[in-house]
Amino acid sequence: MSSDALTNQFIAKQNTLLICAEASNGLLMQQTLVASGLHLNIALLDESDQVIPALLQARHDLVLIDADSKAIDCERLVRAIRAHFSAIELPVLISHDPSALDKRNAALAAGANDGLSKPIDRDEAALKINQCLTLGRFYHSNKVIQDILEEEIKTRTAKLDMLIESCLMMSMEKSRSKLLKHILVEGQRLLNCDGGTMYLVTEQNTLSFAERTRDDHLPFEEIALYDPATGQANDVYASTYAALHNETVIIDDVYRETRFDCSGTRDFDARSGYHTVSLLTVPMAPRGGKVIGILQFFNTQSPATGKIISFPPDIIDLVGALAAQAAVALDNLQLVQIQKDTTENIIRIMAEALDSKSPHTGHHCVRVPELAFMLAEAACNESSGPLAAFNFASEDEWFEFRVGAWLHDCGKVTTPEYVIEKATKLDTIYNRIHEIRMRFEVLLRDAEIASLRARLQGEDEKAASARLEQRKAELADDFAFIASCNLGKETMDVTDIARLQTLARQTWRRHFDDRLGLSRDDLLRRQDEAETPLPVDEFLLRDKPYQIIPRKKQQKPTAELGIKMDIPENQYNFGEIYNLSVQRGTLTHEERYKINEHIIETIKMLEQMPFPDSLKRVPEYATTHHETLDGKGYPRKLCASALSVPARIMAIADIFEALTSSDRPYKRPYKLSESLKILHDMKLRRHIDPDLFDLFLTSGTYRKFAELFLEPEQIDDVDIRQFLGSASH
Repeated sequence: MSSDALTNQFIAKQNTLLICAEASNGLLMQQTLVASGLHLNIALLDESDQVIPALLQARHDLVLIDADSKAIDCERLVRAIRAHFSAIELPVLISHDPSALDKRNAALAAGANDGLSKPIDRDEAALKINQCLTLGRFYHSNKVIQDILEEEIKTRTAKLDMLIESCLMMSMEKSRSKLLKHILVEGQRLLNCDGGTMYLVTEQNTLSFAERTRDDHLPFEEIALYDPATGQANDVYASTYAALHNETVIIDDVYRETRFDCSGTRDFDARSGYHTVSLLTVPMAPRGGKVIGILQFFNTQSPATGKIISFPPDIIDLVGALAAQAAVALDNLQLVQIQKDTTENIIRIMAEALDSKSPHTGHHCVRVPELAFMLAEAACNESSGPLAAFNFASEDEWFEFRVGAWLHDCGKVTTPEYVIEKATKLDTIYNRIHEIRMRFEVLLRDAEIASLRARLQGEDEKAASARLEQRKAELADDFAFIASCNLGKETMDVTDIARLQTLARQTWRRHFDDRLGLSRDDLLRRQDEAETPLPVDEFLLRDKPYQIIPRKKQQKPTAELGIKMDIPENQYNFGEIYNLSVQRGTLTHEERYKINEHIIETIKMLEQMPFPDSLKRVPEYATTHHETLDGKGYPRKLCASALSVPARIMAIADIFEALTSSDRPYKRPYKLSESLKILHDMKLRRHIDPDLFDLFLTSGTYRKFAELFLEPEQIDDVDIRQFLGSASH
């Protein structure tokens, strides 16, 4: 169809106008437009919320919005329309009172095409509406022409595109199964056939089903290339013959084939109701190499009629080249893996180490980059406002940011797993609440023994039993209290700490040497202790000197790193009272520093790496996500001027993922609204960038991430307007 014919077709079509106005105004506008002689299908809506659904449900050629209608936010409605339709695709006109120029101008700035001043002049309205409709007709006719030309080009170059895509896949794809699937699908498309199957040669000299384009399940059985009894080549089947002789086999009709056994194909047809006619079997072998598999395609169809035909000879050679490319790609896959560049190796190694160390940090290291990429993309798309100047100008800059995001927590490889996953206050390598429980067991046994002795000495049995039951209840209540203290809480009351200290002064009797079986380091920490004759009374809970692990000099960061964190005197303090008295969460001051220390380790690792020029900012991107705009973050207390936009993006991504994560053993996952409120509070305190946080909301990035990674019960309704604006920079 010619461009003129297409244009005439659009002109002949009666156009549809959607009027959004209060009922009385809308009817008046409709009457004016009808009187102007315009031939239009006119639809009236009196609520702005109805407009977008109506536009998405059916095609409209023009929208006319009454800016004077009180119930309609004209500017907001125009922005909503422009979020779905361009100005040339769906023109928007604004009708307004002469005194409402501010509303008109705001609507024009939001994307409206033109305005009509009231009272609407028929001739002016007809002129402007025709201009808009003509613009739309040219857009749609040109789009159809463009689509037709693109389809023709696509059809004519499909074969070349397939081969080029195959070459790209060979150079980029690292997954064996994905590469083979691509080759099989491309072969099917090239041949215009109904389906295909892929076999791979196994180490046992069999053909194993590897891929299939149809939805039916792959058979489990394998086809032997050689007869198990005689060792003779199995030339009975087209698949085995092609694999053994590296030759293409063409069968025009499997039901008339006499050279090869096609009973398996016919049995499949009988079971499935399918009817196989033509069959093409192509070996996959690198040039001069052995066959590593075969491609088998069936029922090629005529592009013109759709009927099943024989495989065209001119296409068969192309499919052979395709199969050879697949073989080369598979043969070189190991070489491609070895040739990965240094940065990719570092990322893979660190990711694997963190995944092995803790599945929780592994998820964090995946999700934070994903969220950072989403927010960075939204920032790059900003064309106005405070973020308009920000952009990653090249793929190298994007890659640099991605590498920094992937490595943002690589220092956690040095953080002990029990600290990362410390779910209770007494957790170390194991939960030490069991030691305390055993002491209560001892106290209970002592009470039972005392009761029995009292009865033997003539005390009233009921009185002794009552005293025992009372003691048993006290012990059970006391242990339950200590066990509840062991669980991390938002806050711990001072009265609970006082009771804890009172209970700690109870004693139990130890009869065995508590230094037997200790390691050399444990004994060294206790070398200054005086020996105590046994048995000895021990406090129920204890903070002993040997439970404190001093910090060695080499464990403190050097001055060159510029670290400005408060460093605890000791590396660890395992005192039982000290740990149980933690007032918020489960971590002691020393353990909290150990968690935060991961960023120092990240700095030490990355700043020693000889990154090329294109990756020089990786350490910056990976190590600044705990800094804050007010200069009170860590580890270097950087001020706002030292924090780039990518660094600020990383901060928001890291915090939001941590708040919403549902796989942390020491905290509950916050709901979406709770997490955004916390972030909003941080915005007001200048911990995070206010412009990026607003963009995080208005771009829908928070919702997109939530739908990908949050549990359904975490995603609640959020009115983002309460979180926007009102923050100093």
